[in-house]
Amino acid sequence: MTKSRTASLAAKVAFLADARHYRRCPRAIATIETHFAWVFLVGNRAYKLKKPLRQAPVDYSTLARRERVCRAELELNRRLAPRVYLRVVPLGCDGSGELTRAPGTSVVDWLVEMVRLPAARMLDRAILTGTVGPRDLGRVVARLATFFRRASRRPLSERGYLARLRRKVLTNARELRASDLALNRSLVEEVIQSQLAFLGERASLLAGRGERLIDGHGDLRPEHIFLGTRSRAACVIDCLEFDADLRRLDPAEEVAFLALECGRLGAAGIAHDLIAQYARAMGDPVPQTLIHFYMSRCAATRAQIAAWHLRDAALAGESCKWRARAHSYLADALQHIRRARALPGGTFHPKDRQHHPRARALLGRNGRIEAQADATDG
Repeated sequence: MTKSRTASLAAKVAFLADARHYRRCPRAIATIETHFAWVFLVGNRAYKLKKPLRQAPVDYSTLARRERVCRAELELNRRLAPRVYLRVVPLGCDGSGELTRAPGTSVVDWLVEMVRLPAARMLDRAILTGTVGPRDLGRVVARLATFFRRASRRPLSERGYLARLRRKVLTNARELRASDLALNRSLVEEVIQSQLAFLGERASLLAGRGERLIDGHGDLRPEHIFLGTRSRAACVIDCLEFDADLRRLDPAEEVAFLALECGRLGAAGIAHDLIAQYARAMGDPVPQTLIHFYMSRCAATRAQIAAWHLRDAALAGESCKWRARAHSYLADALQHIRRARALPGGTFHPKDRQHHPRARALLGRNGRIEAQADATDG
């Protein structure tokens, strides 16, 4: 037992991973560590504990900030998963200084309590096991379309949206060019310069897109999509809660990101169907060349996030893995921006690939990126 009113993260993790500290004692508790949190799977519940990190744009460094972000996570995720996100609960210390989940004690941290969803019905797992049913995507797209229509509007003018996209590309460029990351410079430069060229050449394709911006999900990946069961509706979890500006998105970009990640799992057909069903459900015939641009931008952003792990001292032994993943995403970014610049519109072809020499070197025999095997962020 830990006797401290300012318990360490390690002490909190050890306490929450101990089945004796739960009313209905499960046989075992599964723990999942992500870059910003610990998740504890306890029977039919899941509890998320934020790490006390300060790493732009995230700041979970104080108890007050962690409480605030936990409550934001609850509120924002109830938009797409109202029956999953239950409440924010305290982790406390009792009078003797021992950690406890009992109410009325001195609070040392906060947890988000959620319903535990069946892992087999998450989209990433269903793709890998070949169990995505014929109606599954329709239910997911219908849920997303309802969300997109009801979400708070955050529009920009055509000029303002173009300027925003250009700023994003340049910020991404600055991060990817950082010398300490040692990414392939020619690959980075071709991606960035091609994206900037697209914004100059195809500005007309973005006309009206700024008017569609909403307060969206912000992290629409297959591992966040629950396909539903006979007793539970399809839903989407784990929205990006810590930065409202990063959630200010065109719904078509959100779906393009999801399609990108499905393609990286080898599900090009699902990627195609998602985009087609989105267009029908929303009445939004977004040009396919713009979808490819959005996919390129999302891939470049994911490359940046992967590369950031190279600066984490705790991951020093995994630098090859994270650099490979960053290059993998850059290869995808290049593929899609080349498609975006080549096509005036028309049919979406997620299988088509045109590769930079460095990108080709990353491919395995089956034409897929070798670094795709581990599709989570860590």
